[in-house]
Formats: sequence, structure tokens, C-alpha cells
Amino acid sequence: MTTLSTLRLTVRPLTQEDLPALVTYRNDPEVARYQGWALPYTPAMAQGLLSDNPLGVEGWVQRAIALKNGELIGDLALNRRGPQAEFGVTLSRHAQGHGYASEAIRALIHFAFHELNLHRVHASIDPRNQAVAGLLRHVGFRHEGTHLKSYCLRGEWTDDAIYAVLQEEWRA
Repeated sequence: MTTLSTLRLTVRPLTQEDLPALVTYRNDPEVARYQGWALPYTPAMAQGLLSDNPLGVEGWVQRAIALKNGELIGDLALNRRGPQAEFGVTLSRHAQGHGYASEAIRALIHFAFHELNLHRVHASIDPRNQAVAGLLRHVGFRHEGTHLKSYCLRGEWTDDAIYAVLQEEWRA
């Protein structure tokens, strides 16, 4: 099981002990607003995110974002498909605005390019989520395009903006 470590964070497998906090912040309407999970977010749904799979295997792998003291503040996922991957990140509301998302994303992308030797990593977001669009640009992603009304979120057809970075761009 891969654990990533930064100055302030540990990105590690989710545990049973994380589930109450995970369910709480994923049910926060502000946190869930642009996310694709169903509401209410149940403990059974959270249980489905627990995995012994190592980060980087084919398919989605979810990881906890925890402070060095062990407090769960969010989660991220990597969906590897051959030489490319998609990722997603979620932070509890109280952890937003402190640079934790940037720190966790940089650690994940560094791992994806330097340990997994991936060619490209991308994220798919609702373009109304300007905070995340700015975050992705801040960490080095570029906007590749927007698919109009291509994603159904809670019964509403929404646009889907794609942000990506290539391995050679990340190294530069």
C-alpha cells in the first residue's frame, strides 16, 4: 500500500476509523455541490472506498488525505487506465483554503509521473467550480476543453471541463 508524505500531510489508504469523518464531510452540501456522488452519502457508500489496492493499479483507488496528527481532512482518487490517469480530490470545508489540496495533488502527480511513469494525468470538473479550476491551474494543469451538457449530476445535465498535464510539462 503506497503512502505519500508531504510537509504537512499523509496520503494513505482509508481506514474504518476514517469513515465517520468521511461520511460527515461528503454530506456537507457545500463540499458535495459539484461532486458526482449521490446524497445522502451513506456509511455503506464510504465502506466501498476502503481498498488494499496499491495506488497506481488499473482502475479507481481512493486515498485519505490526513494531517500529520492523523486527522482526516479529505480524500483523493486516482483512476489509472494504461499510461494515463484521471484523479479527483475532496476536502472537508474546514480544511479548504490552507493549501492542503495543492500539496496533496502535487504529491499525487509527482508519484504518477515519477513512480508510475504515466504519460498524462487529467481531472474532470464542473466549470462552475471556479475554486477547483483555479487550483488546477495553480498546480500546473491546463484547460483542454469543455464538453457541453455531457454529465448528469443529480438530475441536471452539466458541462464537463477537462484539465490535464503531460509528464514532459510537469518536469518542465
